[in-house]
Amino acid sequence: MTHLTHRPRRNRKNASIRKMVQENIVTVSDLISPLFLTEGRNKKTEINSMPGIYRLSQDLILKEMEECMKLGITCFDIFPSISDKLKTHNAREAFNKKGLYLSSLAQIKKELPEAVIMTDVAMDPYSSDGHDGLVKNGEIVNDETLEILANMAVAQAEAGADIIGPSDMMDGRVGFIRKALDENGFTNVSIMSYTAKYASAFYGPFRDALNSAPKFGDKKTYQMNPANSKEALLEASLDMNEGADFLMVKPALSYLDVIKLLNDNFNLPIAAYNVSGEYAMVKAAAAKGWIDGNLVRDEILLSIKRAGASIILTYFAKEFAKSKKQF
Repeated sequence: MTHLTHRPRRNRKNASIRKMVQENIVTVSDLISPLFLTEGRNKKTEINSMPGIYRLSQDLILKEMEECMKLGITCFDIFPSISDKLKTHNAREAFNKKGLYLSSLAQIKKELPEAVIMTDVAMDPYSSDGHDGLVKNGEIVNDETLEILANMAVAQAEAGADIIGPSDMMDGRVGFIRKALDENGFTNVSIMSYTAKYASAFYGPFRDALNSAPKFGDKKTYQMNPANSKEALLEASLDMNEGADFLMVKPALSYLDVIKLLNDNFNLPIAAYNVSGEYAMVKAAAAKGWIDGNLVRDEILLSIKRAGASIILTYFAKEFAKSKKQF
């Protein structure tokens, strides 16, 4: 027999030992479940490009959240699907307390006070231009957008949001939002900043879900260049100094290096968004029988956790919880 001092396979020889030496584990408590809110009652519409994911009316979104909470999922990121007729240049519907989003948030928080509600702060769901910021003469203007975003954040906090998620990528918006929240008495409302949000091709199904694609051009003047990683350090430093409580990387799977970079350099919790395109690819390949969708799902979530994300926003949240697997 060959004499080998080190045999790493000894630590892999059975399931019990493999679990004992395992370095990372994904648990249900790591996950945030994104949900899509739509108008009406008893309304459930599947998103074609996201099998198993639905636009849900307020009554059904409450039922969905109750089911998820029984599985151990306690945090939900709620996105509104707004009728085109309500979309305006200045995203006026974002401030309508009787409108779909704010009234539903208030009702959800009233009926499920123990649920942690995260909201999205950006103009695109409400904008007739489909951009995250205010458009003037064909340009997405930064500073004039900040006041709109801050007012949006305060309105969402008033409706019961626990975590504000600025996804717009305007310069200075975290500080602007933090100041507005504090001045209005919402010092306990957290900010999960979309710190390194890339101008990615993986967002297509999400934009289908909300019909929020830009009406002209693209988002490359405000979302980050996929070629850059050091730039994420600058964005993270700014967001941390402006008062962010969490730093998010979006997308997750193609940006594992960026997740690790932020985790290695900042003491704030790192979140990662396992986005719609990443979800859709797994579902499409699994439907063809080319991969085992469950195993690939779990491997993807584990890779995100291993890279350094302690929080994962994922459309796989409910099915992962149902599987009762913990890596």
